[in-house]
Amino acid sequence: MGRDENSSSTRGRPSKVVSLIDQYDLDDIGAEIEAAWTSDDEHRRSLRDLADDFNQELLRQKLRDAGIQTLDGEVENFYRLLTDDETSTADRTRIRRRLERDDIDVGTLESEFVSYQAIRTYLQNHRGASYDPAETDPIDQLQTAVDRLQRKLVTVTDDRLERVDDNTALTIENPSVIADVRIACANCGRQFSVDELTAETQCDCVGSDS
Repeated sequence: MGRDENSSSTRGRPSKVVSLIDQYDLDDIGAEIEAAWTSDDEHRRSLRDLADDFNQELLRQKLRDAGIQTLDGEVENFYRLLTDDETSTADRTRIRRRLERDDIDVGTLESEFVSYQAIRTYLQNHRGASYDPAETDPIDQLQTAVDRLQRKLVTVTDDRLERVDDNTALTIENPSVIADVRIACANCGRQFSVDELTAETQCDCVGSDS
């Protein structure tokens, strides 16, 4: 456990997503991502997809503010080149320089990109949204069960931390409590979050010679 800028505590400053929505006047995006997360049809999007959508909207807004017009799909391609692990160093350098020529502070932009955990925190804590998957979907059931347990652990730990802070010399400014369940592969040692494992469905070493 430790401090995470993407998490919000029951005390302290607003969550990162809330701050960015206020800063860039993205008032409509909250309702959009809530509807996409809670939808029961083929339009439902995962938290990871919604984080990408949110980050692309940040990039799009920064380009608008700089007076830059883009073609269809161009913002999505810029984002992919900035964030995809498969992007070559040369391609990433090229897109960073292009954006910087357009007066985009790429370092600030990248620091503002949010994670799927930040989107989940925003939807659950700020908008009061929840997603209850169908009983027939065991993967969604697993994700929901772990999410609930992690939230409970965070709540209990935050409450205990507040009591300790009030009665001892132990102090920490604006604490954020994080619970992170990791699943390790016994063969190769790689670790996954529940979301990562359910997105990939298997470890890279499955079916390999190693």
